[in-house]
Amino acid sequence: MTSSERIALFIDGANLHATAKSLGFDIDYRRLLKEYQSRGYLVRAYYYTALVEDQEYSSIRPLIDWLDYNGFHVVTKPAKEFVDSTGRRKMKGNMDIELAIDALELAPFINHAVIFSGDGDFRSLVEALQRKGLKVSVVSTISSQPPMVADELRRQADDFVDIVSLMPKIGRDMSGREAGTREPTERAPRERRPSTKSSEPAEPVEI
Repeated sequence: MTSSERIALFIDGANLHATAKSLGFDIDYRRLLKEYQSRGYLVRAYYYTALVEDQEYSSIRPLIDWLDYNGFHVVTKPAKEFVDSTGRRKMKGNMDIELAIDALELAPFINHAVIFSGDGDFRSLVEALQRKGLKVSVVSTISSQPPMVADELRRQADDFVDIVSLMPKIGRDMSGREAGTREPTERAPRERRPSTKSSEPAEPVEI
C-alpha cells in the first residue's frame, strides 16, 4: 500500500475472532489501527458484531466500548436465539448486510477496502467494489486446518493477506505475549488493557 491510499477497514468481528483463535492469538486492536494508519490515510475502521439480547453482562461489551472510544466505528445488532435440529439452543447474528451496505456507501471516498473475514458470502461484495474501481484486500488465513477463508473469496480479492503475516504487528498469543517475541509485553493501565484484545464473544454466535 502507498501513503496516498485512502483506506477503509471492514472487520467481521466474530469471523476475525474465530480466525485468530484458530491460530492461538488475540488481536490487539490498538496496534491493528496504528498499522493501517501507517499505510495510508485511514478513512474509517468499521467493526461489526452481534450482541445477545436481554443479557445483563456480555464479555464482549468492554471490547465494544473500548473500540467505540478509540477510533473504530462499531456496528451492532441483536443476536437471535433459536433451537437447532438436535434441540440445542444457539445464537445467530449475521452482519453481512450491514457490512456490505457500509462498504458500498463508502466506496466513492476510498480506493482500498480491507475486509477482515473469510466468509464466502462476501465474494459478491468484493466483485461489486472492484467494479467501482477499488482495490480490495481480504484478511483471513489458510494456515489453519481447515482454512478459515472460502476459496472463492480468496480468488476474487485483489490481494489476499494471510493474517499470520500480520500477527507480529497486530497480535498477541493467548498468554499475553506479543506474537513473534519471547518476553511478555508491557501492560497498559489495567482498565484499558483487557479491552484492546479480542474477547469476542463468550456466547456462541453463528457466522
